[in-house]
Amino acid sequence: MVDHQNPFADLGLERAIHLRWTLRDINAKRLVLSPISDDDLSLLTERGLVELNDGVPRLTEAGLEVIN
Repeated sequence: MVDHQNPFADLGLERAIHLRWTLRDINAKRLVLSPISDDDLSLLTERGLVELNDGVPRLTEAGLEVIN
């Protein structure tokens, strides 16, 4: 079960920081400069933080809450 206040609570600190930056990169549309790995995309999608629209990752409301 994912903690909605901290969806990365079960991960190490470095991994959690990396994933928060990945969410920021997705939100800022910096994926050309900072491509997202398949593993990161899968994890973020499974946790309901990212969804794909026509193959393009976009933050969900929960994903926006994590970075705000």
